[in-house]
Amino acid sequence: MASIELKKPITEMLKPLDEVEFSPVVESITGYKVKKFNHEDKNDKILLVNLVKVADLVLEMVNKIGIDSNRANEVGNKIEPFVKEALIKIGYQADTPITQSGIKQSTGYPDISFYDDNERLNYLECKTYNINNLNTSQRSFCLSPSNNPKITELAHHFGISFEIIKENEKFFAKSWKILDLYNLKLKIKYEFNASNRTLYSKDLILAER
Repeated sequence: MASIELKKPITEMLKPLDEVEFSPVVESITGYKVKKFNHEDKNDKILLVNLVKVADLVLEMVNKIGIDSNRANEVGNKIEPFVKEALIKIGYQADTPITQSGIKQSTGYPDISFYDDNERLNYLECKTYNINNLNTSQRSFCLSPSNNPKITELAHHFGISFEIIKENEKFFAKSWKILDLYNLKLKIKYEFNASNRTLYSKDLILAER
């Protein structure tokens, strides 16, 4: 397609798209609906009580030894094993999610899958935050389409996030939040990308040694 023909569709595509609901996005890119947390449902209420226990356990475990990290934004990844361990400690089956092709995959959304007391699958995303940035527009959640999603059935989608502070070169957890992602509003950020093969193709190279 000639560049002049591409200009209009690209211009339209790059118009900002805000307030996109998480639930239909997940269903569109994975084929599975998101289950909304029901405050009146007995099993959901028990599940929340247990997630509170998990959050408190993580706080206790993290603050006993601290987290070593050169960068604050890497602490979220390092807190994930604590969350997984806490889920297992309270009796839940927790693991790295399995993709639709049946492969365990750590990268991408969500971080953890676990089965509750009623053998219902739930997804959990682990996050950390600095209290000073809590009400800013800093991007803190990302969901990208995949040919092999880590979402394999209808489930609750939760977030568990810990306020972190740095003391004596280590990070500690001060408080936590448990989130139901069902009503999360997303912004769509378009990206143009290229692979190594195309970036370093012979017709682009001007010189090399």
